[in-house]
Amino acid sequence: MARLSWTSGTFESRRARRRQAVRLLRARGLYGPRFRDVLPALALVVAAVCSVVALLAWGYRAAGIAVPLVGVVVVVCAVTLWVRRRRPGARRRLGYYTPDELLELDTEGLALAVARMLRRDGWRVRLMPAPDRPRVCARNTDGRHLDVAFRPVAEPLPDEDQPHPPARRGQPDKETLRLVVHRGSFAPRDVRWARREGKTRLLDGSALRRWGAGEPLGELLTEEV
Repeated sequence: MARLSWTSGTFESRRARRRQAVRLLRARGLYGPRFRDVLPALALVVAAVCSVVALLAWGYRAAGIAVPLVGVVVVVCAVTLWVRRRRPGARRRLGYYTPDELLELDTEGLALAVARMLRRDGWRVRLMPAPDRPRVCARNTDGRHLDVAFRPVAEPLPDEDQPHPPARRGQPDKETLRLVVHRGSFAPRDVRWARREGKTRLLDGSALRRWGAGEPLGELLTEEV
């Protein structure tokens, strides 16, 4: 009859504790994906690489060394461009922000982010920075003008109310739209105030995060807050 040493019991208890810890981490989503979770993506990458290699080999047999050289240059340039666009700094300059990045911005940083997102959507933007009350003015190719304000609430206090931008010569005032951006949620009184104004739209935190992820501003403005 085989005898078990005390070390085997210790080893088994360690394995049991490790399995329990792994189960807890997976239940919380902190352990990372398993191999079967990444297998489809891995198979796609392998298939794509094999396809590119086969295409280059076919080009070499058909037209000589020039085709593989051009193909390698194109692939390297495409990968480099993709990596650069994925970098946080380059991504933000293009007007794409994650929810955490938007949450960490101060008012001036939020105004800069909104200016970049407007440029991403095709607007011509003029940013007027200020420590406490920055503003963004924008114009699109259709001639519509947008005046963006940043306040914790939409309805301004009596001492901070600012007049609407003056109508431009030859353009009716209805082409100027006022947009109030807020990273939180608007109160019911803010929504009522914006509806009374008529040419004022509210962009709350949920819509702002969707805008930062790439959804066009025009689609967001058609929705009610």
